[in-house]
Amino acid sequence: MGLSIHYSGKFNKNAVLADLITEVKEIAEVLKWDYQIYQEEFPPDISNNHTYDGKIYGISFAPPECETIFICFLSNYRMSSHLLLKFYGDSEHQPESDFLYMLSTKTQFAGPTIHKAIIELFRYLNKRSYFEEFKLIDEGKYWESSDEKLLEQKFKENGDLIDNFSLAIETIPAKQGESYEDYFKRITKIINDRNKKQ
Repeated sequence: MGLSIHYSGKFNKNAVLADLITEVKEIAEVLKWDYQIYQEEFPPDISNNHTYDGKIYGISFAPPECETIFICFLSNYRMSSHLLLKFYGDSEHQPESDFLYMLSTKTQFAGPTIHKAIIELFRYLNKRSYFEEFKLIDEGKYWESSDEKLLEQKFKENGDLIDNFSLAIETIPAKQGESYEDYFKRITKIINDRNKKQ
């Protein structure tokens, strides 16, 4: 639960991975964000788009109060992370194998300013042609709109939802014999009814 971004794509084979890493590293250093560099150069002659060598290429960074952002790739040039590789790298079954290439990062607790900075960084890197087939879904709607007021509204809505749900769990106990599913449905109905009255 919480506002997130979801992204996928490939590294542009005509770009230079070391250049992308350097740019992101310099930005992370200016913003005082922790970062980690992985392999800096793709192996030569990777021809199969479905196989990879088990290594991670690129850089990740972690703004305060935010999950890690991975600007990382497998040797087949597709975006991924070491965590996704660990969990889904050996999977041969869909849709599980597709998860290897689906990156998500929760920004809810980092706030709108950091969320905006992350989106602007992705926008900048995309314009610099480091990516191909890049897709980003922004639950804050800033990627699509560049509307700061809308972004702030989305953060407030999500924050209110989390606060209401947390308060409900603390103040409304489960009934004896009530399943978790029924309990959460009941809490959700109570929250929705309260919101309608406000």
